[in-house]
Amino acid sequence: MQPLSGKRGLIMGVANERSIAWGIAKAMSEAGAELAFTYQGEGFGRRVRPLVQSLGADVMVDVDVTDDASLDAAFEQLSAKWPTLDFIVHAIAFSDRDELTGRFLDTSRDNFKTSLDISCYSLIDVARRTHPMMRENGGTILTLTYQGSNRVTPFYNVMGVAKAALESTTRYLANDLGPDGIRVNAISPGPMKTLAGAVIGGARKTFRQTEENAPLRANATLEAIGGTAVYLASESGACTTGEIIRVDGGYHVLGMPQSENL
Repeated sequence: MQPLSGKRGLIMGVANERSIAWGIAKAMSEAGAELAFTYQGEGFGRRVRPLVQSLGADVMVDVDVTDDASLDAAFEQLSAKWPTLDFIVHAIAFSDRDELTGRFLDTSRDNFKTSLDISCYSLIDVARRTHPMMRENGGTILTLTYQGSNRVTPFYNVMGVAKAALESTTRYLANDLGPDGIRVNAISPGPMKTLAGAVIGGARKTFRQTEENAPLRANATLEAIGGTAVYLASESGACTTGEIIRVDGGYHVLGMPQSENL
């Protein structure tokens, strides 16, 4: 079965083959979707192009989400090829890695603004440009978050605040766009061995801690996250919107580590 057969979607945020966005892209392609991809700068373009081609996709758009002109040009280019869009995956976040190892108290004003701009406001900007392409037939907007949004996580610092804002944005967009049949949801995986995850201080210890204590005694896989994204973008997810779907082996339900790890 291919639950996304006949659907077209844009994937934003693939950095390499270990990216969560890539796991989602693979699952959606296997589910029958036709995909387009964004990248930022030729350096990332060269890295992503072979992955895109391996899925038989040929639409790649260079975009800088902090630049309105770049976003306008990217969506003009995409809409010229695809007048309508069925889903979009927003997997974009950024913070200065030097501010993800010290105290949250020392967050700089510049990095606070940059982190919130790229990690949260970009979803609003993208949704605004996606809306006209989905308004007629409805669609799905997906983003990625993390439990550091509502529970203090060592070294996550300003990214926790950015993800909290992103989750609130998900709910407000779901309400705004619901009358047009557009669903907006966020997927919250546990720690992942990704390029983005590697910049968080203590990443290896965090990965091991969650793996040893989660009810399933496992961290999320790219395949599990991809499958969740397929469900949300398919007709099976037709009545799900404004949700934060956790794919973390159940770690979020714990109040303390397992007894053997106390």
